Amino acid sequence: NFPTDVIVDQQNHSIIVADQGNRRVIQWLNQTQKILIKNIDCHGLAMDKHGFLYVSDYVKNEVRRWKMGEYNNEGTIVAGGNRRGDRPNQLNGPTFIFVDEDQSVYVTDRKNDRVMEWRKDAKEGTVVAGGNGQGENLNQLFYPRGVIVDDLGQIYVADRRNQRVMCWCEGDKEGEIVVGGFGQ
Repeated sequence: NFPTDVIVDQQNHSIIVADQGNRRVIQWLNQTQKILIKNIDCHGLAMDKHGFLYVSDYVKNEVRRWKMGEYNNEGTIVAGGNRRGDRPNQLNGPTFIFVDEDQSVYVTDRKNDRVMEWRKDAKEGTVVAGGNGQGENLNQLFYPRGVIVDDLGQIYVADRRNQRVMCWCEGDKEGEIVVGGFGQ
């Protein structure tokens, strides 16, 4: 019911679905469904090379991490979790997430029109794309959605309302339009 994200769990040869409408994360293996996490306003999913599952919760404004097979606990907050807001330790409507090789978490902070990076064990995040209010300038995003980071550290963002894909290099004040553009 209203799935918002899906990933492949290579270790278990299954798929994991953010079943937002039913407020749960489910795993499909050999046509069998298993509920992994209940009562979560999930949106985005990611899995790191160690098999940890990351889930964004757009109501609690946080990202949590679970060790595979250990879903009977609350998980560990790895981004946000300090109420809704725009401070470095807060998120507002987190949606999609990406986890790099160093377990840094990149999250599209939709209602703050920015992408935040939370390094492993950090208590605060860093704005790595957008964060200059809602808009169409090269230093702005408008309801960012998907995010991925390539091996060179370039951050690609699906800038939904601007109808474009942006690329940001670490430390850049502005991004570059890779695909599309406003109204195209």
